[in-house]
Amino acid sequence: MNYMKPPPEDPTPYEVSEQIGHLLRKAYQRHLAIFSQTIGDPQLTAVQFAVLSASMRMGPSSMSDLGKATAIDAATVRGIIERLKGRDLIELKTNPTDRRKTTVELTDAGRQLVEQTTPAAQRVSELTMSDLNEVERVAALMLLRKLGAT
Repeated sequence: MNYMKPPPEDPTPYEVSEQIGHLLRKAYQRHLAIFSQTIGDPQLTAVQFAVLSASMRMGPSSMSDLGKATAIDAATVRGIIERLKGRDLIELKTNPTDRRKTTVELTDAGRQLVEQTTPAAQRVSELTMSDLNEVERVAALMLLRKLGAT
C-alpha cells in the first residue's frame, strides 16, 4: 500500500485579511469614501480629480502623459477624459506640431473646479491619515512610495 504523508501543518496559515493587497484595498476604500463625503462635487471621482489636478500642474498634455502622471492605464485615462470632456472640464485639441496627436487641456470651468476642490482634496488626505501620528504619517508615505516605485 502506498500511504501518502499529509503535508506538514503551516504554523502561519494564509489569512487574506492580513495580506498587503487586502489592507491596501481597505485603506483605499476608506480614502474613496472620505473623498466622496468631503470633495463637495458629487459627480467628481477621486481619479477624475487626479487627472484634472495633473492637467492643471502639467498644462496641455497628451493622454499618455496624464496616465503616467496619475498611474492610470491608457484605456482608463481615455474614459476618464471622455467623461470630463462631457462635463466641459477639459477639451481635446489637435497638436499643432503633429496632427496625429491630441492634447488635453483644462477649460476655464475645469481650472475653476480644481482651484475650488483642491483645499477639500488636501483635507481628504488629512482625514485619510487622521488615525496616524506625525511619525506614522511620514513612514506610511515613505513606505507607499517605496512599494509603488518601478
